[in-house]
Amino acid sequence: MDASTLPIWGLALLIFGLRVCDVTLGTVRTLSVVQGRVRLSVFLGFFEILIWVTAISQVVTHLAESPLLAVAYAGGFATGNASGILLERRLAMGSVVVRMISAKASDAIAAHLESLGHSVALFNGHGKGDAPVRLVYTTCRRKELRGILDHARGLDADVIYAVEPLLEGSLTFRQPLPHATGWRAVFLRK
Repeated sequence: MDASTLPIWGLALLIFGLRVCDVTLGTVRTLSVVQGRVRLSVFLGFFEILIWVTAISQVVTHLAESPLLAVAYAGGFATGNASGILLERRLAMGSVVVRMISAKASDAIAAHLESLGHSVALFNGHGKGDAPVRLVYTTCRRKELRGILDHARGLDADVIYAVEPLLEGSLTFRQPLPHATGWRAVFLRK
């Protein structure tokens, strides 16, 4: 299909869609770079730029016909940022360090984390008014984070927590399957 045969509104929709795709890929790629995922970053970067070149060539070629194409290009960029962030949150790639402070249920929180196979460190501390508290430190995959925090809040509604990305660590996580299968195995070959 030749893009020059499309009506202007169709070309604008095409450009908008291409920009949403390339900026979404770019957002996920940038976050993958920060996490040190080299192969994924290279793969996403290739397709991001391939799509971008297609979109920008259509804008440059047909911009004189309609300024609507520039608006579609900009709108696709803005929408792509939002969709990239939403996609990355949904994928929840990477690992995090979780620090929780509890005056009531730190031992129960730690026991639950250990039952899930997580390593846990407990520290004694002092909270507001010198009240004794316990600090619970652990690491987990981002996909597990919501469940861990929900369980901790269920045990102690006043639990205080902080979450940070784990860029490098000495702990490894259990894999749910003995080895990767299906499409995931392609990315794990050496």
